[in-house]
Amino acid sequence: MMGLGPLLLVFMLGLSLTPPTLAQNNPRYRAFLTKHYDDKPQGRNDRYCDVMMQRRGLTRPCKDTNTFIHANTRKIKAICENPNGNRQQERKESASAFQITTCEHRGGSSRPPCRYRAKPSYRNIAVVCEDGLPVHFDESFIST
Repeated sequence: MMGLGPLLLVFMLGLSLTPPTLAQNNPRYRAFLTKHYDDKPQGRNDRYCDVMMQRRGLTRPCKDTNTFIHANTRKIKAICENPNGNRQQERKESASAFQITTCEHRGGSSRPPCRYRAKPSYRNIAVVCEDGLPVHFDESFIST
């Protein structure tokens, strides 16, 4: 009977480590993070957008608009736990505002070099969730 204690401990540790591993293996969640997650931005101006859009591979061709969410992944994932949302599409709205930067293409050619205009703001956001993880940035709206 004493041999089951360590085995039970290993089993419980395995269960607690499974969710992050599953999250890391979800390609749609990883793509969401690549496109929209930046918890510690270095500035939030036009230069920030130019650099981040290129760094994240969003400039071939130049993406028209992209929003970066400046919060940790725990807070972003918590949006999917919000009971207020469209159950059919798993669209969930944040209960509170997030610091975000929306990068808008200035126009001209859709080929690099791409130039962006930064629009920093503090807004509630909406994401589409899949298996409890955000996989698509749906929209942002002004917090009232």
